[in-house]
This record gives sequence, structure tokens and C-alpha cells, in this order.
Amino acid sequence: MSGPPPDPNALRRDRPSDQATWTLLPAEGRRVEPPAWPLIDVQPREWDLWRDMWSRPQAVMWERLGQQIEVAMFVRKLAEAELPQASVELQKVVRQYLDSLGLSVQGMLRNRWRIAPPVEQTVDTSPLATRRRPSARSRLKVVADGDGD
Repeated sequence: MSGPPPDPNALRRDRPSDQATWTLLPAEGRRVEPPAWPLIDVQPREWDLWRDMWSRPQAVMWERLGQQIEVAMFVRKLAEAELPQASVELQKVVRQYLDSLGLSVQGMLRNRWRIAPPVEQTVDTSPLATRRRPSARSRLKVVADGDGD
């Protein structure tokens, strides 16, 4: 993939055909249990990462695209890359997975994924919450300079 990633805020992004190519991911992420681990012998750290990954907004697309094995391979490599003796090559592989799975900013842009704004919380309508502060203008006073002018 050469060239810069697409920019959802570019000046010409108001074309209907272009907006249709971006996928909006739910801010709350994927809310169901993760799929079964598809590889052999899951380690405790891998399981923790697996559960975390499948709760992210991107997991909605991984599930739709059937990327369980790719995510599991990423999780396995990430767990290896966390170790102190991890090679630079392994860290490069992890970075590539981050991009391809849409876990980095560049990956999100290249996949044309955007995370929806979070659902707003309920607004507090108690009397203290609705009390307005006086404006700066209403707090100003006219002060006489003492000359009677």
C-alpha cells in the first residue's frame, strides 16, 4: 500500500461515494464473549490479550471478516514481543499486525474504519446542575472616578 492513507477529514471527503467507503465502528466495542482460541495451547498472557482484543471496536470487523486466526497470531507474537529478549524483527512483525488489523491510527485509516462518537451519558437535570453562572458582563460594575464625571 503505497502513498498516504486516506484522510476522512480531507476537503473532498464530502462526496457521497467516498463517505460510503468508510465503516463506522461502535465506540463501545464488541460486547460478547471472544471466539474460541483457534491455535494450539493458549498461554495465560495470550488469553488475557485475546479477551482484550475481542472487546475492541475493530473486533466487530474481524468477526465479520473471519479473522480469528490472524488475531490469534497477532496475540501470540505480541506476547512474545513483550519479553525482554524480543528481537527487533519480531517487533516489526507486531507493528505490521497492528496496521493490518486496524489497531494503529495508520491501520484505521488504511482500512477506512472510524470509531463512532461515544453515546452521550444522561444529563444531570438537578437544580444545582441547571443553575447558570452569571455572565462576565453581568458581573461588571461601573465605578465612579471620584471627579463627579
